[in-house]
Amino acid sequence: VQLQASGGGLVQAGGSLRLSCATSRSGFSINFGDWYRQAPGKGRELVASINSEESEESDSYADSVKGRFAISRDNTRNTLYLQMNSLKPEDTAVYYCHAKDRNWSRGYWGQGTQVTVSS
Repeated sequence: VQLQASGGGLVQAGGSLRLSCATSRSGFSINFGDWYRQAPGKGRELVASINSEESEESDSYADSVKGRFAISRDNTRNTLYLQMNSLKPEDTAVYYCHAKDRNWSRGYWGQGTQVTVSS
């Protein structure tokens, strides 16, 4: 399963970006999605998660992004999103998506997309 991440770029502090992570693989649904990030010299950090079980959906966020970032998914487009608002220089990192279908045995990673926030 290939996940295509996009939407990164250079933005000034206070700005916004929306990351996307899409798959065209038939038979694969994004029931569980995560966004991670990795800044230079640091480990990979879980930023946001979304879980969809039947009709219920829940999300969670790292404290550092709570209230500024929002994770969502579009079933019709089989795409995972991360809306990032009020960006700060410390949000600068390579962002990775991870997605899993509840009926598949493993999850899959997208390639990273660079987000750079200038002060």
